[in-house]
Formats: sequence, structure tokens, C-alpha cells
Amino acid sequence: MSNIALSVKDLHIRYHALKPVSIKNSIIKPKRIKKDFFHAVKGVSLEVPKGQIVGIVGKNGSGKSTLLRAIAGVFSPDEGSIDLYGNSVSLLSIGVGFQSMLTGYQNIFLSGLLLGFTEEQIRSKVKEIIEFSELGRFIYKPVKTYSSGMYSKLAFSITAILETDILLIDEVLSVGDAAFKQKSYNRMRTLIDDENRTVVIVSHSNKTLLDLCDTIIWMHNGKIKMKGDPTEVIDSYKKFMKVKG
Repeated sequence: MSNIALSVKDLHIRYHALKPVSIKNSIIKPKRIKKDFFHAVKGVSLEVPKGQIVGIVGKNGSGKSTLLRAIAGVFSPDEGSIDLYGNSVSLLSIGVGFQSMLTGYQNIFLSGLLLGFTEEQIRSKVKEIIEFSELGRFIYKPVKTYSSGMYSKLAFSITAILETDILLIDEVLSVGDAAFKQKSYNRMRTLIDDENRTVVIVSHSNKTLLDLCDTIIWMHNGKIKMKGDPTEVIDSYKKFMKVKG
């Protein structure tokens, strides 16, 4: 059995964006509307061993979140491949996965089913998820009425309680008030301490990455600029960002 949890080979992802155009011109000359292409991920290749905690750093727009969402199956590669070797995967990221018109309670089941759990498995965990989220009666309100903090609490609770083999975390490692942040951090440490669970974390918090990660990947302009020891990579990244301003 392979000790590799996931592998990415020569991954390319491009976004299609329409250039600004007036409504009149879009009607009269629809074929002349030009498209911009943003190459977000450029030939990225990596392997993550089973049980490893990998952090990803880089300035905004470097391709970190796009890479994570591709691994989670949100984006399809334009070129290259992603292999999860049969492992289940979940993505913890604000703005991904919830249907705003449904209640928090309904979104628990929707998220769980999308993660590959059965309704029976979700139902056995739903009480624990609700209690951990601390949303109280708001769990039965539409998610569109939630504050960003409430949204984050629910997203974290679902991911933390419905445990998958690979956990992808995008900038929401600790959410909510001080007490909930500590509780969520403690829960995350419990998940990470499982030697069979693989974690990939995108964060701008160097301290968090240094505390948790075995390896750090530095992405710049859609490519991997450096990978290796957390302290060495973070030090190089900080020096680079200071020079670049």
C-alpha cells in the first residue's frame, strides 16, 4: 500500500474572464467580446506522504487557494493530474460548500453527503456538530442570514467532526471568539495528531504554520518557489516579501 496520500503532477489551472464591455456592444457585437485568461497554477507537481502536515505560504494571488480547491475537486485541471489514492478529502474554506437558502442543519447533511458519508453516518454525528458550532437556534435558520463568524463556526464544526483522510484548510484554522478559537485549535491538534490523517494548510500566519507543519511549500506566481524545512522556507519567504515590499 502506497505511503503517499496525494500527488499532483504538472497541474495547470486557468481562469476565463471577460473584459469589461458596454451592454450595447455586447448585444450588437457579441462575437467581439474578448476573454482574458489568468494562469493561476503553472505546472505544479508535488507528493504528500500519508500523515504529513504541509503548509502553503505565498502572497495573495500566488495560486494557493486554487491549488487547494483543485485537490478538493472544486476545480478541474486544464492540464495535469491529481491522485488521492482512494482517500476521502474535505475542504475547510469560507465561501465553499454551503447553499445559502438552506438552513445550517440542512447544510450539515448536504456537506456530509458531498464528502461521501451516508445519511446514517451524518445523523449519528449531527448533534455533536451542532453542539460544537455553538450556533444554538440559528442552526435552523438559512445560512444566508449568518455572519461570517457563524458561517466559519459551522464550516469548521462539520469538517472537524466528520473526519476525512485528507483535510484541506484555507485560512480558517481558528474562527469565532477567543474561546471558540481555542476550542477549534485544540480540536485541530487532535485531528493532526492522528498519524493516518494528512493535512494541507494555507495560511498567512507564519506562527501557525511553524507550530503545526512538517513541511512548507512557498508558492509564487502560480509555481512552487521553495519547499522544505518550515523554518528555512518561512525565513526565505519573509526576506523575499520584505525586499519586494
